[in-house]
Amino acid sequence: MTYFVDDLGEPVPLSGPASRVVSLVPSLTEAVEVSAPGRLAGATDYCTHPSTLDVPRVGGSKYPKLDRVLDLAPDLVLANAEENRPEDVERLRANGIPVWVMAAAASVPAALGSLRRILTQAYELDEPDWLVAAEEIWREVRPVRFHAVVPVWRKPWIVLGRDTFAGDVLRRVGVANVYATAGERYPRPDVEELRAHLSTDADLLVLPDEPYLFTEEDGPDHFPDARYVLVSGRHLTWYGPSLVEAHAALTASIPSGP
Repeated sequence: MTYFVDDLGEPVPLSGPASRVVSLVPSLTEAVEVSAPGRLAGATDYCTHPSTLDVPRVGGSKYPKLDRVLDLAPDLVLANAEENRPEDVERLRANGIPVWVMAAAASVPAALGSLRRILTQAYELDEPDWLVAAEEIWREVRPVRFHAVVPVWRKPWIVLGRDTFAGDVLRRVGVANVYATAGERYPRPDVEELRAHLSTDADLLVLPDEPYLFTEEDGPDHFPDARYVLVSGRHLTWYGPSLVEAHAALTASIPSGP
């Protein structure tokens, strides 16, 4: 038995390379299936990538059906400190299931470093090519072109705040988040406060299609005078192989100038 340590400092006992894994995180699902095809035994209903993935589903990330997870008898469960509840992690561990919890990464390098540990330690893989490519693509931080408000939910309004992976993604393509120094990672300002920013210190509204599905008809209508862009939520918030294409896609979505 080898004892690894997850991002939160908890032991992860494994008797060999992880070969029967349940992932409770869509980003991790894609990363491990692309890197080690065939080792996933289950995933959440929201694990949409790779599109060819055909494994048993265990409910949502926030409220997985733990009995289904246990019935699959995994040798490892993958979770995330931000997306999964501690009580679910503890129940799985109490039933003898090793759980590797990834921290809520505050930057692209932190996320890729965490993924490297999971893949090279728990899976005993060499560094996948996509991870090396993503590190190179995202190494540069471009000069600021826009200052943005970035909602991720409505009813109530929730925006990107401090120390978020998505905020760092935008920073690296030249978009500064006006809530980057907020006291919370996900502030809940009212719509009047958002409008005030967009008329003073923000010149761009960034609207992703997940976790909330902002569209041309739902989102921009609340800020009629604001310049806005609709972007892929997967490109903005997923850490994994999608990062290889995300840089070019987000750069293309952002206006070339004021």
